[in-house]
Amino acid sequence: MLNPDLRVLLKGHTSKYSLVRAVAKRARELTEDEELAGKCADKKPVTCALEEFLSGELEIVEPEEIKEIRFDC
Repeated sequence: MLNPDLRVLLKGHTSKYSLVRAVAKRARELTEDEELAGKCADKKPVTCALEEFLSGELEIVEPEEIKEIRFDC
């Protein structure tokens, strides 16, 4: 199971909410486009999406109103 350090994923002003939304959206795209067959057939779509964010292939873009809200949970 992939268990990345959240401090690495949440660098800058990325909120946990934005991370979850972005990974879920990318996982749906991978499933719909059937990219799993070629790119990461042996992994689940969420794992592949998270690895793409970890490697820097994809970047999370947050709306300004989310950036202004800081949660210290």
